[in-house]
Amino acid sequence: MSKHIDLPLSLLAHGAIQEKLDGELEKVFNNIHDPNTKAEAKRSITIKLEFAPDENRQAIKLNSDFSTKLANVEGVSTTVLTGKDIASGRIEAKELKSNVPGQTYMDIDDLGYKTDTGEPIDVIEQEEHRNIINLQKGRG
Repeated sequence: MSKHIDLPLSLLAHGAIQEKLDGELEKVFNNIHDPNTKAEAKRSITIKLEFAPDENRQAIKLNSDFSTKLANVEGVSTTVLTGKDIASGRIEAKELKSNVPGQTYMDIDDLGYKTDTGEPIDVIEQEEHRNIINLQKGRG
């Protein structure tokens, strides 16, 4: 049986179409292994081959176009505490790290105790001691 149409995809355009397909396949498999995407989400590659014959119908320009659909990166949420500093009037915002406003927690990275916004408690205590006014100082 002889071939009437001999256009192997891997050899077209000196292998350029196959090279582009390989690049798109790499994107798909990287996306599949990305832990920030939904594992079961479907991915797809569409190859569009467009044939544009000349007026004699003998020479045909073959264009290829690729479109790849990947799984979206899943969003991440957090809680932000906000308020107004009474003394300065500035608006402040910090991420809540302890899961409960006002609750301290132990940071697993450095085993230090932190405020609900992640500030080390020992640093805050040192600052508070500096701001204490000793009214007895200077008395005889």
